[in-house]
Amino acid sequence: MHSHSHSAGTGRVLWWSLIATGAFVVFELIAGIQAHSLALLSDAGHNFTDALALLLAWFGLYLQSKPANATKTFGYQRAGVLTAFVNALTLVALAAWIFYEGYQRLLRPQPVHETVMMVVAGAALVLNGGIMWGLRVARRNDINIRSAFVHMLGDLLGAVGIIIGAAAIRYTGWQQIDPILSILIGALIVWTAWDIIQESLNILLEGLPRGLDLQSVTAAMRQVDGVMDVHDLHIWCLSSHTRALSCHVLIEDLPPSASECTLKCLNDLLAERFRICHTTVQFEHASCAVSENGCVIPVGVEEGHDHSHHHH
Repeated sequence: MHSHSHSAGTGRVLWWSLIATGAFVVFELIAGIQAHSLALLSDAGHNFTDALALLLAWFGLYLQSKPANATKTFGYQRAGVLTAFVNALTLVALAAWIFYEGYQRLLRPQPVHETVMMVVAGAALVLNGGIMWGLRVARRNDINIRSAFVHMLGDLLGAVGIIIGAAAIRYTGWQQIDPILSILIGALIVWTAWDIIQESLNILLEGLPRGLDLQSVTAAMRQVDGVMDVHDLHIWCLSSHTRALSCHVLIEDLPPSASECTLKCLNDLLAERFRICHTTVQFEHASCAVSENGCVIPVGVEEGHDHSHHHH
């Protein structure tokens, strides 16, 4: 219940932030045209992707809250990761456009109205700072919300750069500062997007969760009483904060009550030390041999023997 109410609160923050950002994009676009400022137009484009990021983050949050069903047995947890990945790609595309326009403006500088630049950038500073404050808690455990937060951070830093650049233009009269600012904003956008791209793509490709070492997990599991070996170990993320594991565990010939105790110890270890709470552990008994291809086959048993595995 607490998680649901927290998601609902984050959803409201995203929705109102989307409305405020959309209105500001129109304002900044008009101001950028009037001021002849490529930096402002670039920032308006960045704010537009901010609005898109907030919309996608809100939609991803909505999908994540939907329960699992007969076709989506894991639910829609990956929706937030996918929206984060799309958000980051839009940032890279925007940066490419900014680089091109900045280069063209460097070749043919145009006069800008630095006062308008400073006023609009100051308003952007307030807007993006407020949105970041609203998302500061939710971003810690959700890559979807963190991607929206990073959008806002990039735009806030861009606004700071525009204010500094506008002041420099006023006191030096050097118009090339404006396209240089836009190129720096583009570089900042790529830098902020790259980490999101890497992490979201790793989750979508079911790579090892960030911060985990496969050998460390294997070694820790082998130290549990009754465990002789661990193989076919796979660890991946269902979402940015839900980890899953599947493996084969070779155990001694134990009665069912003892093997259940071993299974509980393994699950407690994985949950407490590695934050892995969704596990599928298949037990293999020491009286079995492993063939060359890794499949378990019974050894020295009579026909009709039931070679059973325990699953969690």
